Amino acid sequence: MNAYLCSMQQILDHQQIQQKIVRLGHQLLEATFDQTEVFIGGIAGNGYLLAQQLSEILRANSDMTIHCFEIQLNKDEPWNDPITFSIEQKALKNGYIVLVDDVINSGKTMQYALMKFLEQATKSIKTVVLIDRQHRRYPIKTDFAGLSLSTTLKNHVDVQFKDHAAQVFLY
Repeated sequence: MNAYLCSMQQILDHQQIQQKIVRLGHQLLEATFDQTEVFIGGIAGNGYLLAQQLSEILRANSDMTIHCFEIQLNKDEPWNDPITFSIEQKALKNGYIVLVDDVINSGKTMQYALMKFLEQATKSIKTVVLIDRQHRRYPIKTDFAGLSLSTTLKNHVDVQFKDHAAQVFLY
């Protein structure tokens, strides 16, 4: 077994992840109780998978119209490529927007996605993450986090969404 695999530590198992997602969904329900329509945008990859799960919780527990969409951006260099949505951007005008990602570290990815939303008027923008690492270099905060971790900059958090086997690792 190589050193990489030996140094991985599971911090959340499938059941714990599901519990956190359900809690995040109910926190969103409480925050949006007076809304008739909510736009939930997930950063491509795990952020979008999490956004889909949160959307299902809101649909199952409210009469709101929920629009779940994917946000495509270059996570390493978001300034180099256009940021696009799987929904027409003008549909978001004056909307209640929830920005979702699996892990927030420096805040760079969420900050650039947020800047794209601010190209037009919005009613409100909330941020949701499964794991908040709290190593900000960008002025963004999370409104709702499943788990806040105190880690070193050398650590890496890996979220794996698999059917009935989702896990979060720290290495």
